[in-house]
Amino acid sequence: MSYYYAKTVDGDFESIVEKVHAELQKEGFGVLADIDIQGALKKKLGVDFRKYRILGACNPPFALKALESEDKIGTMLPCNVVVQETGDGQVEVAAVNPVQSMIGVGNDDLLDIAKQIGEKLQRVIQAL
Repeated sequence: MSYYYAKTVDGDFESIVEKVHAELQKEGFGVLADIDIQGALKKKLGVDFRKYRILGACNPPFALKALESEDKIGTMLPCNVVVQETGDGQVEVAAVNPVQSMIGVGNDDLLDIAKQIGEKLQRVIQAL
């Protein structure tokens, strides 16, 4: 099993970022952070890099359940979704597979939560 779910789609990068935001919202997620890697690498290192954004997505009811089950689980939150330009008008969207992230924690309650979140993230990816 992979540590991420991914799909490559045709389209304008910014439009796809907006679509990802909308699909996340349909599944109960908010985006707590939107990190522009391309801009950060240009500013900090003077490096030209492809369009690459990391969206920190959070589903508050599930985040609360996870935090109540394991107080250090915040080190693995929020769920990251990557939107990156791959060339020729294509954009890849990838989301963390939370089940893979939680296996090492060894808390069965978290594994159940991770499965539910994973299903939601898979629906987001498939809807693109």
